[in-house]
Amino acid sequence: MKKGSITILVIVVIAVILCMQGCNAYNGMVQDQEKATTAAANVQSSYQRRADLIPNLVETVKGYAKHEENTFKEVIEARAKATQITLDTENLTPEKLQQFQQAQGDVTSALGKLIAVSEAYPDLKANEQFMSLQTQLEGCENRINEARNKYNAAVQTYNTNIRSFPKNIFAGLFGFDRMTKFEAQAGADKAPEVKF
Repeated sequence: MKKGSITILVIVVIAVILCMQGCNAYNGMVQDQEKATTAAANVQSSYQRRADLIPNLVETVKGYAKHEENTFKEVIEARAKATQITLDTENLTPEKLQQFQQAQGDVTSALGKLIAVSEAYPDLKANEQFMSLQTQLEGCENRINEARNKYNAAVQTYNTNIRSFPKNIFAGLFGFDRMTKFEAQAGADKAPEVKF
């Protein structure tokens, strides 16, 4: 073979290897991104389940504590605001994730006030429907926490993948950007103050 033919053959082999690596890198990044966006959808689903329980919980407490109207309004308004903000996995910016987290934090705060109101009504605490709803709500909070943890793990895998060499080169070429993780709410480092 001529020296020129060997050079062309080497270039073709290198190009094929690079193309195969690029395809593998791209497919791996797509898979990791899909896992992360699915995890984000699962977080949103867990929050939606909580939002679906709130009206029943509010109505149950209302029957016992008619004069706690402001608390009921706060819960209902927080729920309404939270259900209007959804996670758009195609355009998940840090700002939008923070808005979502803030709205969900407002719901958590309002629910805390509602549960505190229930402490003042022994008959309500003994009500079977209230107890069932409170148990379901606690389960929802656990699911939310688990879903957020799984989302953060999926995002960590994805971010590590797109930032590692040589995949970072392909990530830049194909437009794969870092995703944002859920973070603790502001003030979460301080223990909540409970007053009865």
